[in-house]
Amino acid sequence: MRLKVVIEGIRGVAEREQKKSKGDHNMKNLIIVIFLILAAWMISPEIAWSKLQKIQVTSSSFENKGFISDVHACDILGLDKSPELSFSNAPDSTQSFALIMFDPDYKNFVHWVIFNIPKALGGLNESLPKDAVLENNIKQGTNGTNQVGYFGPCPPPKETHRYVFNVFALDTILDLESSTNERQLLKAMKGHIVGKGKLVGLYKNKTDF
Repeated sequence: MRLKVVIEGIRGVAEREQKKSKGDHNMKNLIIVIFLILAAWMISPEIAWSKLQKIQVTSSSFENKGFISDVHACDILGLDKSPELSFSNAPDSTQSFALIMFDPDYKNFVHWVIFNIPKALGGLNESLPKDAVLENNIKQGTNGTNQVGYFGPCPPPKETHRYVFNVFALDTILDLESSTNERQLLKAMKGHIVGKGKLVGLYKNKTDF
């Protein structure tokens, strides 16, 4: 939409100037050049994002779009253990990974924020402690309950929700506090994302509470 508005605006200027100049080819050429430069400038961020390398995100705990077991559900419904995750096909420029897990079926509720995962690790082990700082200086931020670490799927009774694990490859190590929330992490990652991937799991609350 933004690009369309710019293009229409430049086109209008070009037509008016062409009428004023009465066939002045120099003015017409100038407008065309300006048009091309601005169009390229507007399109380039979209192209850059679309060319982000796709990271392969997998888990031994569940398949993509498969059901997550009670082991990884919240402590009301399960054991609240974080799942094993593996990241592959990251760009050579990757220095670290960051992950945000959220529930798109409940107001994008954030279940997990974790970052500064070294590229060499290639993922995360199962059942990570809920500490602010883990081995290899991995940091965990605050989830939607305002607690640090992983908070497992916890949908209402009889409901099935999706849980999206968004993984970002970054060309830097982030200088952030472990209490960082999703919004702060997204802001800090801006301009440093070189790859992106996701894994989606499902969880159904089979109980009446």
